[in-house]
Amino acid sequence: MTTEEKPAYAPEIPARMKWHQVVPEVYKAMNALELAARKGLDPALVELVKLRASQVNHCGFCIDMHSKDALAAGESVERIVQLAAWEESRHFYTEKELAALELTEAVTVLTDGFVPDEVYERAAKHFDEAELGQLIAVIATINAWNRFGVTTRIPAGHYRPGMLKH
Repeated sequence: MTTEEKPAYAPEIPARMKWHQVVPEVYKAMNALELAARKGLDPALVELVKLRASQVNHCGFCIDMHSKDALAAGESVERIVQLAAWEESRHFYTEKELAALELTEAVTVLTDGFVPDEVYERAAKHFDEAELGQLIAVIATINAWNRFGVTTRIPAGHYRPGMLKH
């Protein structure tokens, strides 16, 4: 293969439905929740949380979106790449970001049926009560977006920063 030839990638999996068109009132309500959830939080932190939850949930569309939004907001490629292994790459993140990422994973993966007290308490040390409530709302909201994305198979690769309200 020459450098000019492009490899034959696997075909894109088609979307099952365009749910935002099928249930526009739900989409509008999700956007309203999205905007309310992020109020008062650092936008860079919000993107890290959304990207990490999307990685855990295997939502290709949301990984694509939040990686691009984070880059557009000035986040470094290095921190975005290391996010998938944040526990092994803690030195790339602040203690506040680490607490938020740990809470994100605990809320996203409820395999034990609860968020451990020590995880919640670590987050509470870095966020005042209102910020913590907002952070929990951001985590819950991205998990809802992820579930719409993976269930309806919204394809990744077509998002451009600023394309959507959230």
